[in-house]
Amino acid sequence: MRMAGRKIFISGDEAVAEAVRLVSPHVISAYPITPQTVAVERISDFVEDGSLQAEYIHVESEHSAMSAALGAAAVGARTFTATSSQGLLYMAEVLPYVSGARFPIVMMNANRALAVPWALLSDHRDSLSQLDSGWIQVYCEDAQETLDMIIQAYRVAEDERVMTPMMVNLDGFVLTHTYELVELPDQAALKSFLPDYSTDNKMDLDVPKSVCLAAMNHYMEYMMKQELDMRNVESIIEETDREYGDMFGRSYGGMIEQYMCDGADAVLVTLGSVTGTARVVVDSMRSEGYKVGLVKLRFMRPFPKAEIIEIGSKVKAIGVVDKDISVGYEGIVFTNVNSALSDLDRVPQRLNFIAGLGGRNVSKAHIRDMYMQLLEVAEGKEKEKIQFVNARCEYNG
Repeated sequence: MRMAGRKIFISGDEAVAEAVRLVSPHVISAYPITPQTVAVERISDFVEDGSLQAEYIHVESEHSAMSAALGAAAVGARTFTATSSQGLLYMAEVLPYVSGARFPIVMMNANRALAVPWALLSDHRDSLSQLDSGWIQVYCEDAQETLDMIIQAYRVAEDERVMTPMMVNLDGFVLTHTYELVELPDQAALKSFLPDYSTDNKMDLDVPKSVCLAAMNHYMEYMMKQELDMRNVESIIEETDREYGDMFGRSYGGMIEQYMCDGADAVLVTLGSVTGTARVVVDSMRSEGYKVGLVKLRFMRPFPKAEIIEIGSKVKAIGVVDKDISVGYEGIVFTNVNSALSDLDRVPQRLNFIAGLGGRNVSKAHIRDMYMQLLEVAEGKEKEKIQFVNARCEYNG
């Protein structure tokens, strides 16, 4: 039975803060960085006015923010922190400590381009650079999904079958600073969905144990267990999403969302807020008779390999919109999608569209052009496999 909540007009950053207030972590470690700052400011307001009972630690750096969260989690506390861009890179040393120790910290990352040169607007190079850190990674399309995923993240991360930290990513400024109507879950119902946190994986004077230990000759076995456990996370994500949908009326399809993919010849794979623009283009092109579809890739870790293979087996061409680039090769999302598709006997045609770096606009016209190129390669026309969208560069190599 769905439990309706109240609706408020808030930004993506404020949606994060409202979700944290609902979840009620014991400890919040905060270091502000644009465009994440509003989120930790609002959380501090909630702690100050007493609507959130938590220990709020204003630390001196992002590295310290993750270190403080690690220390709190090590004694059994539910924790939250947030960052963006260079701040995430500054945290990078601590991220494998957290995942290797199996501490279910939840972190919001406001996606922002990396320096240098400096850019304050959004792309995905910050979070995608940390795919190997052992964290679950989810990417949100709008503020409502962001709020819901902060809540779901705690349920997934703290599941005794998972015990793995989770990074909730939302596009800087595009989502963090734009406002929309967001529904807050009913507090009483949320309590039954997300019970109080309790774990045996903690330092305890009555039951002494080591955390963040040196494994030496057993290191490979620890990593193997972490990998095998991560492979099981997908079913728990889907289970959590279904239950959340039953209770609150919103679910997101688990690992991916397929939109108009039935009967499609060509599909685009998107990550984050550009999905909304692509959905509008699909509606328009479908009304014109073009057989196009959209794959909203929600999780990069664990990667939904089986779902990508299933989609690839039915279409003639797949394009990947990468708001990132692994300099010297190709888009990072494209690499992952390509790897999954390689298991097919008949691999569809593939194009990699590098777009939106540093916040460069990706318009409906740009996306329509991507689809037209995919339809052309589906019929056998040759195209450059890796293309820069809306970029102007003269290169004399």
